Amino acid sequence: MSGYELGQTAIEDTFAEAFPMRYTRVLITAATEAWALEAARSMTGFATSVIGCKCEAAIERGLAAAETPDGRPGIAVLLFAMDREGVGKRIVERVGQSVMTCPTTACFDGLPGAQKTVALGQTLRYFGDGFQASKVIAGRRYWRIPVMEGEFLVSESVGVDTGVAGGNLVIGAAEEDVALAAAQAAADAMRGEGIALPFPGGIVRSGSKVGALTSKSMPASTNHQLAPTLRAQVDDTLVPDGVGAVFEIVIDGVSEDAVRESMRRGLHTAAGAGATHVTAANFGGKLGQFHFPLSELRDPP
Repeated sequence: MSGYELGQTAIEDTFAEAFPMRYTRVLITAATEAWALEAARSMTGFATSVIGCKCEAAIERGLAAAETPDGRPGIAVLLFAMDREGVGKRIVERVGQSVMTCPTTACFDGLPGAQKTVALGQTLRYFGDGFQASKVIAGRRYWRIPVMEGEFLVSESVGVDTGVAGGNLVIGAAEEDVALAAAQAAADAMRGEGIALPFPGGIVRSGSKVGALTSKSMPASTNHQLAPTLRAQVDDTLVPDGVGAVFEIVIDGVSEDAVRESMRRGLHTAAGAGATHVTAANFGGKLGQFHFPLSELRDPP
């Protein structure tokens, strides 16, 4: 294996391959941070991959009361889809089912300067059955939808911009508990403004490849090259001897720089947390226009 070492961790000379996707950011506020978090967790459920979930979404960060439009504690959520239409469909579904239904919440546009928008309150207002009302504040329209506890306040629309999805790190070690601890530490370090880690806890155990060896109808199947139990059964394994468990962290971000710096933080943290091997998944550079060579992440954050 070519590459370099960070302490006792071997870093492979390869790259992560990522794609452009459209995204939006919503700010969920509530009477307490706990209720804002409940709404955000529900909204981002079953949103790990566009392959099966039609979108990818995650909590971006918590918001202090001073950072939100209504002066209450909140949570920023990022949602990614393949196009603006996809963002529009998913954001209405998820805010309508998971935020409007949650006690005390309100929902605001987190990309107020975006050139493109999709409808949010403009569509959800019909739930008000004719009793909804609109209000313009500082040039922006909001809808007040009556609910059993009072009103759900929601922005008429939310901004949509172009981000980057599919950045990744693949973290391995001899033992499962060591590999998982390193991946958890890396995921914690990688979160931050402009970053979404859509898989459970930010970590995926079932990394995939495009298509399948046994079926033409499968859009994706297990990445057999990175499965330690298949090392002796396949000719193209990428799992080094001595690595018994591998975990992948998939990163979506608002920009190429945001993804790159998140990967840098994760790489150095994983190396310091017991990982013996770090690599990345790609498709030979043929499918994604964004490439993140691990060799460019050698300098610490």
